[in-house]
This record gives sequence, structure tokens and C-alpha cells, in this order.
Amino acid sequence: MKDYYSILGIDKKASKDEIKKAFRTLAHKYHPDKKGGNSDKFKEINEAYTVLSDDQKRAQYDTYGQTFASGQGGFGGFNGNWEDFARQSGFDFSGFQNGGFSAEGFDLGDIFGEFFGGGGRRSRAKRGRDISIDIELEFSEAVFGAERNILLNKISVCQTCGGSGAKKGTEMITCTTCNGKGKIREVKKSIFGSIEMTRGCEACNGAGKVPKEKCSICDGLGILKKEEEIKIKVPAGIDNGEMIRMTGAGEAVRGGASGDLYIKIHVKKHKTFRKEGNDLIMNLDVKLSDALLGAKIDIQTLEGLSAINIPEGSNTGDILQIKGKGVPYGGKRGDILVHLRIAIPQKLSRSARDLIQKLKEEGM
Repeated sequence: MKDYYSILGIDKKASKDEIKKAFRTLAHKYHPDKKGGNSDKFKEINEAYTVLSDDQKRAQYDTYGQTFASGQGGFGGFNGNWEDFARQSGFDFSGFQNGGFSAEGFDLGDIFGEFFGGGGRRSRAKRGRDISIDIELEFSEAVFGAERNILLNKISVCQTCGGSGAKKGTEMITCTTCNGKGKIREVKKSIFGSIEMTRGCEACNGAGKVPKEKCSICDGLGILKKEEEIKIKVPAGIDNGEMIRMTGAGEAVRGGASGDLYIKIHVKKHKTFRKEGNDLIMNLDVKLSDALLGAKIDIQTLEGLSAINIPEGSNTGDILQIKGKGVPYGGKRGDILVHLRIAIPQKLSRSARDLIQKLKEEGM
């Protein structure tokens, strides 16, 4: 049985946010479109996330294991993959090839899908490819959020025909291949006898109708490769390395749903600030005289100047707070936390040395 928690590299007590973060990181690393990606690993990660991100499926998985978590009402958790079923059930199919029987001419996946209701490979819904891209943000954009318009050259739904594949103004007619049923019945011979199976009609993609006249732009396919502008909305407070998923913004596929677009965020470092949760952290060098006597100093924040009071007798390591100038979250704002560092002069003038000597004599 697959250990979905180990696949995502998380603890069994992981929260939904921890599950999502682990999935985003691994999905970006192993995406098949990336150099060094791994399609099998990507599918395994997606399978684990599909179960663990759903409270009901996760509860079933924690109680019964993979068979019950992935089963869709079939026989003993059969999921449409006969190799998995054979491995889990302990059934050996090797004799079908080695014992004088040839499997050529029929598909065991189709047979078990028909028997056990797992759907089989042929009945799985079509889905377009996922796409992954990287974008770079200024530090302030990551703090306050941003919108970006990007151009992607990808397979998209034809806007002229709306994906129907029909010439504008022409009607859709009954598919002659399936007689408008959207599916075709097939009878195949197997070791169990004649097996009747149903598959989607490829001529009409299961719709039962085809265009009387094809769209001249997409040649009746309903999809075509073109340059498309995508608007990306980056939420406030996003961290470096986080992933944004835009459902349906990936590549389109004929007769199915579009894939998803994954955006990995890269945040430029700021010369003054660093982010910790909803707060912004900075270091401030303070003159010795200001630390001893106190002072009022203007701080350059991401939104302009803000005054801060240095209390008398401040020390290195003291933290001052500028409230409400940090990262926006839930209608609120974090703070700016100012870490003080007392600057000790390397050289003293004669008059400064005399003053320090007097202070020393007074026991300071």
C-alpha cells in the first residue's frame, strides 16, 4: 500500500496548509514539463494530495488504507488499473502469456473496468496538460500583492467557434459514427468469453453531434495553439518559493477539461527589510549619544517615512515596534519590528575623549 504521507514528506498529523505547501513544492519540482521532471512521480504526488486534501477521503485512508481511499464504488477498491488490482489482490496474470494463451486482441484494463465498475482507462475524462512558469516579484509586491499580465503560447479553446469546432452560424448534426449516442459498443473475445464494452465515440468526442461545416480557424478541432494573455493576481504576503495554482488556465484538450497553470513565485531580497510571518524585520544602527539620551528618528518604510522614538538608555538587541506597517492579512496589518544596534565609534576626538573620561570618573 502506498504511504501518501511519506510521498508528500509530511507527518500524519499535518494540517491542510502543510499538506498544500508540501504538494506545491513537490509538484513544481517533479512537473513533467520541467527539466529533470518525472511524470510518474508527479502523478503519485497528485494522487496523494487528492486523498489527503479531502477530509472524507483522508479519514477513509487513515482507517482502511489506499484500497478504500482510492476506490470509486467498484469491486474491492478496484480503480480501473488491473496491474494495481492484481498486485493488491495477489492474483498472478503471468500464465496468460506463458501458458499458451495470448493476450493480444483485447485489453485487460477494459475487461476489469467493465466487470468491477472502476471506469477503465477508456472512460477516464480527458484533461489538458498542466503548465508551470516562474515569475519574479519586488519585495514590496510580495508584501502588498500584485497583478501581472503574462503571454503564454499554449493550446487554447478556439474563440471563433467557442470550442464546438463548427463554423459560425452553422448547425450541429447527428454523428453518423455513433448515431448520436456518443458512445460505441464493442464485443471482444477473452478468456472469460465474449465481453461487451462501451467506449466514447472518437468522431464526436462523446457529444453525439458533429459540426455540419467545420470552423476554418481551428479546422473543426475546437482547439488551437495561440498566444494568450493571462492575468495573474498575486495575494498579499506571499513567500518566496510559494506556488499559485490557476485551475483551467493550462492547455485545452478536445472534448475535455483544460489543465491547470502553476506559478512559482521568486521574491527579490530587500536591502532593509526581511519578512517573518506578517511582520517586517529591520536592523537600525543608533548613535551612542542617541541610545544614552534618547532621540526621535525617521524610518524609511515601504510606504514612506515613519517616526520612531529611541528611549533613553537603549541597548543593542532592544526591539522597537511600528504598529500597522507590516504585511496585510485578513483586513489587518502586521508590524515593523526594529532591532537596535548601538554604534560604538572607532575613533574619538580629544574633546570627546575628555568627556568620556569625565563620565568614567563619575562611575558611568
